[in-house]
Amino acid sequence: MNFKAVMFDLDGTLADTLGDIAAAANHAFTVMGQPTQKLQRFRYLAGQGLERLFTDALPDLEHADVESYIAPFRAYYADHSMDSSVLFPGIEALLDHINQKGMKLAVLSNKPDGPTQLLCQKLMSPWDIDVVLGHREPYPLKPDPTSALAICKELDIAPKDWMYVGDTDVDMYTAKNAEMFAVGVLWGFRDEPELRKSGANVIVSDAQQIIDLL
Repeated sequence: MNFKAVMFDLDGTLADTLGDIAAAANHAFTVMGQPTQKLQRFRYLAGQGLERLFTDALPDLEHADVESYIAPFRAYYADHSMDSSVLFPGIEALLDHINQKGMKLAVLSNKPDGPTQLLCQKLMSPWDIDVVLGHREPYPLKPDPTSALAICKELDIAPKDWMYVGDTDVDMYTAKNAEMFAVGVLWGFRDEPELRKSGANVIVSDAQQIIDLL
């Protein structure tokens, strides 16, 4: 396929942010008198927005109480979002390749927009990124395709000309809902069966495979 643009998920796809997300969530649990949870548990809690993170972590949590956890999470994460977060191996070369080819490049995350912008600025300032969009109004969370399609419209590139790269079923469903080519990565938060079940066109184990596809 002749792709004109690449859209990336952020957490678990471009950047290994799991440690900082887990630390902020466990801070919120401690503030609220709940036991902390192990790092690997957050591989399955992250990626669907903060409300879903806390309701999945605490099944008996009442909807009205979720903000009591989200507020301390946000306060802690604002000061600690870069304590351990780094780009995954091979991402620098991949971003170099995309920029050198003159392709459009976008980042679309379910992380709130402010932290998304900050993380991209701190980790990816050497590269030209055309659009960075985290979760904010009026856009619903992924896998609703509204935000992905808004990026397509802003950059005037049809969805069929995009490669969408992500690490979870949310990402694969987002790509399918937007009618983009879905690439699932195995270095992130989820595993191969989930990516296959949710409709990945291709599954890769290292960034060089994406370069080869491009």
